[in-house]
Amino acid sequence: MLATSPARTSRILMDGIMLGECPRWHAGKLWVADWVAQTLYSASETGGINREAHVASLPFSIDWLPDDSMLVVNAAERRLQKRLPDNTFATYADLSSLSPHGSNEIVVDGRGNAYVNNVNFDMSEGGPVKGFEDFLKTGDRPGFIALIAPDGTARKVAEGLAFPNGMAITPDNKTLIVAESYSGALTAFDISPDGSLANRRVWAQLAQGGADGICLDAGGCVWAGSMGSAIRVREGGEIVDEVDVPEGMACFAVMLGGADGRTLFSVANAWSGDVDSTGAKASGKVFATRVDVPHAGYPRN
Repeated sequence: MLATSPARTSRILMDGIMLGECPRWHAGKLWVADWVAQTLYSASETGGINREAHVASLPFSIDWLPDDSMLVVNAAERRLQKRLPDNTFATYADLSSLSPHGSNEIVVDGRGNAYVNNVNFDMSEGGPVKGFEDFLKTGDRPGFIALIAPDGTARKVAEGLAFPNGMAITPDNKTLIVAESYSGALTAFDISPDGSLANRRVWAQLAQGGADGICLDAGGCVWAGSMGSAIRVREGGEIVDEVDVPEGMACFAVMLGGADGRTLFSVANAWSGDVDSTGAKASGKVFATRVDVPHAGYPRN
């Protein structure tokens, strides 16, 4: 039986999002990337919402360096960008040599190493894997993870991934966990002193469809966005807690934050199976739910 509380409720923190992804808690605010609106938003824990930046890319994702500089993965330009004090963006690393396709998610560790992943195909144009059903038939795993060092150099450190999605790093900077959405696995790697990834293993095997955005808590568990809920998973695959989202919505990503790190922010959207800006409706929401175990690791709070 899941350790859910019948008295626990979720409240809507943000509404009217077209396609929300990549939530982060930083500097006392929740940050959310609206991919279709190509807008980065922030919100206080009580719900005051600010438009932070326009990012002309679908997708885009964010995280922070140890010096509090924001990094933005601009998939359209195949660059990792740094937000400057005047709110413009400068190139931090050119990712174009890694793949002809734009990158997806990012996580920065405590040493300033940025890990960026790439599904490495264009879902809108087909490619080696057009979707989940094609993966089941072919087993193709074109995705990879790249390391962008503090000096801006980029290199692949893991390949053969089935739609790499959300990533998290343990507080000791020794383990990276990535959600492989097409294989249904949370996959772990040891992080070497030079930032390379080794000792690949299945951290948890989930149901078909896997997980999307993830974060870690102080109990050593992963919170993951899933089709109809946010799930809390122990290493080995046991689901020990679950926070539902409304029927007809998918939980795309989660982040623990708030003043004490015990608020779970779940980004949920209606999902047709396509990422498309045409005809999209602003039906996405961010839900805030109190949980027992606080945030840990990276993405950092």
